Amino acid sequence: MNLDHDACYRAISVRDARYDGRFFTAVKTTRIYCRPVCPARTPLSRNVTFFGSAAAAQEAGFHPCLRCRPETAPDLGPPRELPDSVARALALIEAGALDDAGVDAMAARLGVGDRQLRRLFRQHLGASAVAVAQTRRVLLAKQLIHETQLPMADIAFASGFGSIRRFNETFLALFGRAPGALRRSARPDVPYAAQGEIKLLLRYRPPYDWAAMLDFLRMRAIPGMERVDGDGYARTVSVDGMQGTISVRPGTGNALQATVRVARVNALPTIIARIRRLFDLGSDPVALAAQFAHDPVMAALIAARPGLRVPGAWDGFELAMRAVLGQQITVSAAIRLAGKLVAAHGAWLTQPEDGLTHCFPEPPALAHAELAGLGMPRSRAATLSAVAAAAVADPRLFDPGSSLEDAVKRLRAIRGIGEWTAQYIALRQLREPDAFPSADIGLIRALEKLEARPYTPAQLLARSDSWRPWRAYAAQHLWSAG
Repeated sequence: MNLDHDACYRAISVRDARYDGRFFTAVKTTRIYCRPVCPARTPLSRNVTFFGSAAAAQEAGFHPCLRCRPETAPDLGPPRELPDSVARALALIEAGALDDAGVDAMAARLGVGDRQLRRLFRQHLGASAVAVAQTRRVLLAKQLIHETQLPMADIAFASGFGSIRRFNETFLALFGRAPGALRRSARPDVPYAAQGEIKLLLRYRPPYDWAAMLDFLRMRAIPGMERVDGDGYARTVSVDGMQGTISVRPGTGNALQATVRVARVNALPTIIARIRRLFDLGSDPVALAAQFAHDPVMAALIAARPGLRVPGAWDGFELAMRAVLGQQITVSAAIRLAGKLVAAHGAWLTQPEDGLTHCFPEPPALAHAELAGLGMPRSRAATLSAVAAAAVADPRLFDPGSSLEDAVKRLRAIRGIGEWTAQYIALRQLREPDAFPSADIGLIRALEKLEARPYTPAQLLARSDSWRPWRAYAAQHLWSAG
């Protein structure tokens, strides 16, 4: 990344929070790297260099500051100037693509050569893909050390390290001390099996329209599987066949507090990545507002709701089934059908919790089930079965791919999945920022109301060209306005 030294130095001199998470300051004399808001005395300009990512700073031999804690910086999405393949690779790494496979396998999923992908990472991030994955593990481990009372062995596996030995070696190399020496609290450790849950703060860049996010989730909460009460959201989860629950509510500062209850602590990195995707925590509302400043309609909508996010999805298969259930009926009617589907075919939660009793059905449970009896047209039941069969045949069907166009084409190959449904899945599950279901009647009516003129889907699609490459956010603002 091209970081102007003088501009970055001015930002750290005044501890400008707008740049928190955008770059990191590496101090040559101490070999540490800090956030722009670090409260320590600002070092001399000649003694610092700047990196666009924590991974680049660590790979260059710097270690995280114990005072400003780089792991607590908002984890913003990829910069706009990154090549598409690198941005998609970062999303795959966050989802755990390098935990069980190598860079070559990830490159194949993206449709690029592994040598090319390695070169692009070096050129644009200043770090290898493996270093990015390793830095995520280190920073998550460091957060768990500071924010929980888990024993170090539990933290090693909860942060994605394959062994306690590797965990200890990494921290000794980075900090010159064992991981346990970083914990300042004198309170006794509480093993995960005894505690049964982990609470973490997940930071974001403000503002955040939590009320809008909660309203969206409340309207679509499936009975027995999701619950919205007060200012919090809770749901059942299933990760690789392992059941559990999560609950999310506002935390202190610019953060959401997530409470995770699962049987195996090593599922935590996957769960955190999914929570971040569900609540769109990588978005930068200020930067997005600047992208839409040229359009009076969008500028007014963003000014009215500056912290609006695009709600994601916990699971791609679940979202696809929800989308099909919602075709040509109201949201409330679709939720009633979804509730019947979950009650009839979902797995019972081993330990029900405050009205949470079922997990969403897995693809094999629905691929050959008789679904028309739930009270829907046979054509829609056939589409649900086709989606389930496709998910069984390709477990990565709903993973990020090489491009939005390829994703839509892959999804439209499923019987009964049209352009609207494919774009909707790409928008919420694949986190494609330019996905745009132009045939959506809600979008059409909202823009007609705002501009006092009629629109066809083709005209709306043409109108949306000026919102590229962030049409998903334009769609969310239009839906909210409607």
